Amino acid sequence: MPVAAGATTSPAQQDVEPPAAAPPVVSFFTAPDRYRHWRVAVDGEVATVTLTVDENGALVAGYELKMNSYDLGVDIELYDLVQRLRFEHPSVKSVVMTGGLERMFCAGANIRMLAQSSHAWKVNFCKFTNETRNGIEDATASSGQTWIAALNGTAAGGGYELALACEQIVLIDDGSSVVSLPEVSMLGVLPGTGGLTRVVDKRHVRKDRADLFATKPEGCRGLTAVQWGLVDATVARDGFAGEITRRATEAAATSKRPSDAQGVQLTTLTRQDGGDEITYPYVTATIDRPGRRVDITVRGPDQAPPAGVAGVQAQGVDYWPMAITRALDDLTLHLRTNELQAGSWVLRTVGELDRVLAYDAQLAELSDDWFVSEVRHYYKRTLKRLDVTSRSLFAVIEPGSCFGGLLLELALAADRQYMLQGVYEDVDPGAEPASIVLTGSNDVFPMGNDLSRLQSRFWGHPEELDGARARFGEKLDAAAAVELGLVTMAPDDLDFADELRIALEERACQSPDALTGMEANHRFVGPETMETKIFGRLAAWQNWIFTRPNASGPDGALRRFGTGRKGDFDFERV
Repeated sequence: MPVAAGATTSPAQQDVEPPAAAPPVVSFFTAPDRYRHWRVAVDGEVATVTLTVDENGALVAGYELKMNSYDLGVDIELYDLVQRLRFEHPSVKSVVMTGGLERMFCAGANIRMLAQSSHAWKVNFCKFTNETRNGIEDATASSGQTWIAALNGTAAGGGYELALACEQIVLIDDGSSVVSLPEVSMLGVLPGTGGLTRVVDKRHVRKDRADLFATKPEGCRGLTAVQWGLVDATVARDGFAGEITRRATEAAATSKRPSDAQGVQLTTLTRQDGGDEITYPYVTATIDRPGRRVDITVRGPDQAPPAGVAGVQAQGVDYWPMAITRALDDLTLHLRTNELQAGSWVLRTVGELDRVLAYDAQLAELSDDWFVSEVRHYYKRTLKRLDVTSRSLFAVIEPGSCFGGLLLELALAADRQYMLQGVYEDVDPGAEPASIVLTGSNDVFPMGNDLSRLQSRFWGHPEELDGARARFGEKLDAAAAVELGLVTMAPDDLDFADELRIALEERACQSPDALTGMEANHRFVGPETMETKIFGRLAAWQNWIFTRPNASGPDGALRRFGTGRKGDFDFERV
C-alpha cells in the first residue's frame, strides 16, 4: 500500500510538531459548487482545471495548506472533477491542469499534515491519491481526454507526481521554476505517489539520471529537465499560454470523443447511514463490529435493461450498472478510510441472474457508445480499487445469488469463494440451487497487472483457463464450479455455515499486517506493470520507511522538517 510525501520547497513555510488531531469521518462525495481548492473552466473541446488551494481549507485541524500543498480534501475534489469531466462533459477532449499561484504549481502533500497523521491515515490518503492519478491516466488512455500539465511554476514532490500523471508536461522557463522530488533527501521517505516509478517507467528517464534527480533537493529546471525527459518542453513566459493552447488543440483533434453528445449529470449519491448499516439503492453493507467484519450485498436489477442507447442515457446515473458502480466505489472508500477495524468483507449478491446477464450483454453490445464505455471503465476502476484494498475478501454464493458476468467479477476479486452445494434444506428445500455464469465480461476488466481476474486466477495453467472460457454463457452449479476451479469450496447444507464461520473467525484472529502483505502478493500474479509497482513494490517500501525512526521517529527527517534541524539517522543498512 502506498504512502507518499510531496515536499514543499521552503521549510520555513511548514514547521512541524503540530498538535494531534482526531481524524474526521471522511465523505468522498463532493460537487463543483462545494470545491474550495480547484476551479474548472470548459471552453468547447478544452477544459482547464486550476489548483488554487485554500490555505485555511484543511480537512483536519492543525496545519495550513500553504504553497498549493494538498491534503485528502484537495484530492477528493480532484477525483470528483476527473469523474465529472468524463461523464458530464463528453465533448471535452483535452484537459489542461495548471496552478493558480504565482511561480508555484504545487508543493505536494502538506508535510505538517503528514507529520501529524497516523500511519493508517497516511496509507489511505496516499492510496487514494495514487488511484486518482491512475484515473487521470485512464481518462487519457480509455476516454480520449488528454491531460496536459501546464507547470506555471515549481512542481515539487507530490506536485511533480501530479504532473507525471498527465500525458504531456510543459514547464515555464522563468529562471526559477523547477521540477523536483526532494523526499529522499529532505524527508527521509520516498516520493511514493508513483513518482519514482513514473520517472523511469513512463518518462523513460535513464537510471543514473533518475538516481541523481531523486536525491537532488533543488530539482531540475529548463533545458536540463527537457534533456533528461522530466518534462516535454520548457517555454518562456511570453509564449507559455500559446504553447499550451496549441498542444491542447492538437490533442483534441486526435480524440474520438463525441462533439455533440449530452452529458450525464453525477447527481448526489443516494445513501442512508443507520448505525451499523449503510444502504444505497442496490448495495447494502452491514458492519459486524464484534466480528470485525462487513457483509456487503449487491442486488441485481429490478427490471430488464432499457431499450438501446437512448434508453440507457435517459436513465443516466440510475442505469443499474452505473448505480452499483457508484455505490461500490463510495462504499469501498468509506469503509477502508473510516472503518479500520472491519478487516473482512463478505460479498454476496441477490437477484435474478438472467436480468444481470441481460445487462451484461447490453454493456458489450453498446460498448461503442461513449456513456456505456465510460460506465464500463468506471466499473473497471472500481474493481481495481477493490483489488488494492487491504481487506480480506470472501465471496458467498448461495441460492438466490446472481453472480454472473460483471457481478461475477466481485467473486473473482475475492480471496476465497464459498459456494453452497444444493440448498438450505431447513430454510427453503424447494429453492433453486445457486449457479454462476462466466461471460466475455470476465475477460475484459483488467487488474493492475493488465490481466483479467480470470487470467490471474489460472496464471500458469492455460488449459484450465481455456476450460473455463469454453463454458462461457453456461449456468454452472457448485459441482461444475469446483471442477473448473472457479470456487474455493462448495460444502453442502450440513457443513456450509460452519465452514464459513470458522474461516471468518480464523481470519479475524490473524495479524492484519501479515494478511495485508499476503493478500497483496497473492492477488497480482504474472507480469509487473507500472500499477503493480506503484501499489506493490514502491508502496511496501514506503510503508516500512514510514514506520522507521529515520523518517517518523521524534528525531527523524519528517518530524524535523521545517525546524532547521536535520534528521538524526541510524546509518545501519538493513
